Amino acid sequence: MIAFVGSVFSPYYHWAGRKDPENHVAFNVALYGPSGHAWAMTERSVRHLHRNRSSLAIGASVMRFDGAEFVISFDEMFLPWPRQRLLPERMHGEIRLTPDFLANHSYRLDEAGLHAWQPVAPGGRVSLSCEALPGGGWEGDGYHDMNFGTRALELDFHGWDWARGKTQDGRTVVLYDAILATGKNHRFGLVYSASGEHVAFRPPQSQALTRGFWGVGGGIACDEAAKPVLRNKLEDTPFYRRSLVDTTMFGYRLTMMHETLDCRRLASPLVRLMLPFRMPRRS
Repeated sequence: MIAFVGSVFSPYYHWAGRKDPENHVAFNVALYGPSGHAWAMTERSVRHLHRNRSSLAIGASVMRFDGAEFVISFDEMFLPWPRQRLLPERMHGEIRLTPDFLANHSYRLDEAGLHAWQPVAPGGRVSLSCEALPGGGWEGDGYHDMNFGTRALELDFHGWDWARGKTQDGRTVVLYDAILATGKNHRFGLVYSASGEHVAFRPPQSQALTRGFWGVGGGIACDEAAKPVLRNKLEDTPFYRRSLVDTTMFGYRLTMMHETLDCRRLASPLVRLMLPFRMPRRS
């Protein structure tokens, strides 16, 4: 679940010269399961945006923080999916994240500080309720972060890998591995205890993952004596990939949610022309 104000992936925002970010807003809802996937991302204009210090509403979907939980009520049109939905289908549900703690540190992703990232709730419990899902929903481990910046990603990055997972003793591990447009490699890791204490560390060297259907590769930190294993491909697009990956760091084996973003692919005019099929706009 991603809420965008000034969507970094939006071709409409790019074609508008990245002016007026509040006129390019969207909720992206992606659900994955053994019986199929569901994807929704409709971009909307400023008249569909309402926000204050504790809530963000885009169209009929709302994200809010009540002081104890992050609550997301989504009501979106999900796109057709092979062998599952022949036509768009409206679906609604609710996601609740109860954080173990809240983190208040943000981190520069580039040397000039034009792009920043903050893990707001590095760990917590998530519950998802949706009538369209088998069993009516899902419960498990969860996470919440946010990114913000003042320039297009493709101007300052070639791309990056991000990963987040939990060790068997309950610690949360987050990895960032960015290749700047200058060619420099900016990479770091964070480990959070269950009480919120955190330390930064230098991850082991990244090892390449098998490329996806569209050729997007990426890698993940892994001990030299081990090999990462791609468990499940969740998203595989011309510029972005999301997967579940097993890796080993400092002798600890853990499963991580992993993302690869190729900003050079994102900047391709051909890719931008393809994006409206996944990201329709309703102004």
